[in-house]
Amino acid sequence: MGIVVENVSKQFDSFKAVDEVSLEIKSGSLVALLGPSGSGKSTLLRLIAGLEMPDSGKIILTGKDATNQSVQQRNIGFVFQHYALFKHLTVRQNIAFGLEIRKAPKAKVKGRVEQLLELVQLSGLGSRYPSQLSGGQRQRVALARALAVEPTVLLLDEPFGALDAKVRKDLRAWLRRLHDEVHVTTVFVTHDQEEAMEVSDEIVVMNKGRVEQVGTPAQIYDRPASAFVMSFIGPVNVLPSSSQIFQGNGFDSAHPETFLRPQDVIVQTSPNGTTVAARVSRLIHLGWEIQVELTLDDGQVVMANLSRERFDELNLEAQQRVYVKPKDAKSFPLYYSI
Repeated sequence: MGIVVENVSKQFDSFKAVDEVSLEIKSGSLVALLGPSGSGKSTLLRLIAGLEMPDSGKIILTGKDATNQSVQQRNIGFVFQHYALFKHLTVRQNIAFGLEIRKAPKAKVKGRVEQLLELVQLSGLGSRYPSQLSGGQRQRVALARALAVEPTVLLLDEPFGALDAKVRKDLRAWLRRLHDEVHVTTVFVTHDQEEAMEVSDEIVVMNKGRVEQVGTPAQIYDRPASAFVMSFIGPVNVLPSSSQIFQGNGFDSAHPETFLRPQDVIVQTSPNGTTVAARVSRLIHLGWEIQVELTLDDGQVVMANLSRERFDELNLEAQQRVYVKPKDAKSFPLYYSI
């Protein structure tokens, strides 16, 4: 096992940032810590790195108890959101920094730096300074520097948070390819659900210092363990279980709220006995998909996502009368909050 966290807690004054978290991360996997601000994900990452010490519990890295080890003893590669590159050093010197601190032979340093420049697709830019690079290039330098010392674990704290949307998306795909080449056990923190779904092997969903669910992206999305997970991962309609859309469709619930994904709302132009009437109150064109805002006769507003082909087939217009029913819905016993 690459990383084992056993009943770890961390408190700052009266705020419990991490509350008895237990977690196992497989060696060689790429795992996302996902949650809203204040959920404890960055604190947990810092505890694994040794930048914070736990109040209780254990942290085991590659089979060894690292709870009381220093950052240096843990052989961790850490990448921050804002790069933390040395402005007065070239790209090549930044990447070499950790190896030189460890007094590695010059020949080894030179070979490793050139290897990493090629790996992170920055060959030919080794003589430049950070100010001469784009944000995406700087983050790749930061990753190369972290990988230079051949860490047993690579930790990334919101690595793409400071970049614009297109660069973030490009770097996400690049990080996945990079991981598949180097196979270093990697944990990254993000509050971006799409980023976690796209990049990771597994997602750890955190809320209020605790782990809500651990699973593959498909498991987290299709089989959420709690109302919080379903409401945080992807868009969802949260409706009273008494809403007319659920009546007669086999979705009777003992819980007050029922959760319905927009893509699980079936929209038709004629009734069939299991549908309820609604009015198209708004159409939002998103290119490859159309978002339809529907108002039921009981006043509830429901969002439905339709493919471009289905939308064209229905030929919907604003204020049109349509008929809807749920394809799937879920309810949970515990109250959720974001």
